[in-house]
Amino acid sequence: MSEHPISRFPVPELSELPDDIRELIVAVQEKSGFIPNVFLGLAHRPAELRAFFAMHDALMDKTEGLSKAEREMIVVATSAVNNCLYCVIAHGAILRIRAKNPLIADQLAINPFKADLSERERAMIDFALTMVNDSDSVTSEDLEDMRSRGFTDDEIWDIGAITAFFAMSNRLANLSSMRPNDEFFSMARG
Repeated sequence: MSEHPISRFPVPELSELPDDIRELIVAVQEKSGFIPNVFLGLAHRPAELRAFFAMHDALMDKTEGLSKAEREMIVVATSAVNNCLYCVIAHGAILRIRAKNPLIADQLAINPFKADLSERERAMIDFALTMVNDSDSVTSEDLEDMRSRGFTDDEIWDIGAITAFFAMSNRLANLSSMRPNDEFFSMARG
């Protein structure tokens, strides 16, 4: 395990956290076998941690519209543009699991234009990359193009909202120099 600090900011002990946050973290630990550093790295601001995970779960845990793998694809591709080590590594591991593909996360993180994607996934990633790089250029015609490719308005919104949420997350992770857990690096690599 890494001996490097999780964050440049205070990392409270589990016993110091409010009950609801401690229970959330323990539940995640029981399910995954470890505590993802993002929980501890953001825990020094409990109200923000609650809001962060409420928004995360609202966007990433939906069962309708985009698949869970597609949602993770957006996170990995856009987090790579934002140079967010934590999100690329952590969400790359989740993507490998959800897509049942040990290659896709690395492909998206290194060069999404050469990743092995379906036409639908390509359109989704191209739109997400426009959102992360040049969101003010998005036009009504771009939305119509996405609709013509079979995306619903809710799916288009989710692509934009996931990109926007993780832009914030990427910046917080970069500000704090949040380290990905060592466990994420080897997960689901076959």
